[in-house]
Amino acid sequence: MTFESKTIAPAETGFMLAGASARTAAPVRKAVKKSNDDKAMLKAAAQLTRDLNRPDARIFWADMLGSVLLGYLGLAATILVGPMALKLVFGAMATLALYRAGSFIHEISHIKRGDLPYFRLAWNALVGVPLFAPSFMYEGVHNQHHAKTKFGTIEDPEYLPLASMKPWSLPLFMLFGTLAPVLLLFRFAVLAPLSFFSRRLRRQVVEKYSGLQINPDFRRAWPEGEFARQFTYQEVGSVIWSWLLIGSVASGVVPLSAFVTFMVVACALMGLNQLRTLVAHLWENDERQPVSVTEQYLDSVNVPPPNLLSALWAPVGLRYHALHHLLPGVPYHNLGKAHARLSSELEAGSAYHRTTATGLWPLVANLARQTLKSR
Repeated sequence: MTFESKTIAPAETGFMLAGASARTAAPVRKAVKKSNDDKAMLKAAAQLTRDLNRPDARIFWADMLGSVLLGYLGLAATILVGPMALKLVFGAMATLALYRAGSFIHEISHIKRGDLPYFRLAWNALVGVPLFAPSFMYEGVHNQHHAKTKFGTIEDPEYLPLASMKPWSLPLFMLFGTLAPVLLLFRFAVLAPLSFFSRRLRRQVVEKYSGLQINPDFRRAWPEGEFARQFTYQEVGSVIWSWLLIGSVASGVVPLSAFVTFMVVACALMGLNQLRTLVAHLWENDERQPVSVTEQYLDSVNVPPPNLLSALWAPVGLRYHALHHLLPGVPYHNLGKAHARLSSELEAGSAYHRTTATGLWPLVANLARQTLKSR
């Protein structure tokens, strides 16, 4: 959902590159001149990964369906078991598994039409609609985050100068992301139905409240063609699901405690995703100007092995976030191979090695320090 705080100070991307601990690199704009891409890195990335661009349907389906099964079993156990300790254990399992299943929305936004037949439909039915985040909320939005002329600018839906914002902006950022399921339930149960009878409200709902974005100034384009049909089908499905859920609770068919548990798990997984987003970039492009491909890469972060926990808080390839910005067409299950090839091919002085971080909390602490400097 949109993040409404806009107190922007000088120096926008405050998530410094992490080496042995937390990275202490200069701001992205100073690291690489706009006219000076690391051509060796870009050439190697293109040449060494040509065979890695096709998604493996078996991996996608098995991973997504397995995550869904584990997530809903964990959710059911969380609702049904009595002891609080067991509720916490199963709740954590449900959160992590459904978070992984939900993260496939990112892959869906990059999948070429025809590569994975019916995957989008199945994902929306099993994950997107039930969790109030159908894929239309990301498709047509996320691609602008990768556009060379829009990354980091006011037209980028997924970029804010967090490093130069006030310290209190970070907790507020986390709060909005964590409460996203509540806001999205209201969007589908109330705003969407009302907007069908008001052109003015409909425009507001489509342009401002139909994207999983953090930039409050971003306005999505009106859907057209086949995507407009997908938009409508998914939105209507989400409206119906929202009404059924609320009606079932109001009528007593679904216990209030079960609904609250479901919403807590949904908020927990969205909060985890917001925490991952917090450290996905350096957020230092305070001038909101277009940058080079290398600068875009250096503003992003990889947390690869040997860090194993990153596979939990940045699943489905998201721990290779910088590499994904370099190679957005490579599916998540091949990013590890691409990383290994580039790491061994490129010398130590290459820009490629400067985006590697060792863990989550050093990155959070570093971003917090950056905001304190902007006071």
